[in-house]
Amino acid sequence: MLKKLILVGAGPGDAELISLKGIKALQQADVVMYDALVSEELLQHAPNAIHIFCGKRSGTHYMKQDEINQKIIENTEKYGIVVRLKGGDPFVFGRGQEEIEYAEKHGITTEIIPGISSATALATLQKIPLTKRGITESAWITTGTTSCGKLSEDVELAAQSNATVIILMGIGKLQEIVDIFNQHKPKNFPIAIIQNGTLQNEKIVKGNLSNIITLASQENITSPAIIIIGKVVELND
Repeated sequence: MLKKLILVGAGPGDAELISLKGIKALQQADVVMYDALVSEELLQHAPNAIHIFCGKRSGTHYMKQDEINQKIIENTEKYGIVVRLKGGDPFVFGRGQEEIEYAEKHGITTEIIPGISSATALATLQKIPLTKRGITESAWITTGTTSCGKLSEDVELAAQSNATVIILMGIGKLQEIVDIFNQHKPKNFPIAIIQNGTLQNEKIVKGNLSNIITLASQENITSPAIIIIGKVVELND
């Protein structure tokens, strides 16, 4: 029996935004361990597999990481091929490397299939180019909330750059983020927030540093969402 872990990026939410290679992995899976931000439609591609939910949202853990790691080993030993289906790309704030490393330490063969990350895809779908000749030469992707619950120090460094800044897991720290950017950018500096990107309940709020807090409150913006800060936000008008 082949014992293997396949780490698959499921994309930003829309079930059609997974790769063909990812679908083929699901079709051969004996077990699928999937996260909260994964479309359950994708489980249809693994009708004969055991489906195990192990997701988490905004710090609420259905299954802790150590338990997930152990379940990967248990299921590969017992059933064979385990597909670990993770939202976005598993190596972009996805803790995928930890799971691969743990499996390999236990003698499990591993494979990684990249996914489309919300960090880039959601801006593209809204016709917001993260880079644009003559406007910005780079994009800076950072987390808003670190493992200890604090705002990442990289946010302040990013605010001082000319890059387009994409912040994941930052809605709970929106006021802090705005306060930091206000120290380095003008009040009318553009900002957009995209909640539940690619899904039917998607919400998009566009504004600037002076009004985004009010706009986000009026639209009841919550996680999961990404924040995009930069002059390129204006290009989709």
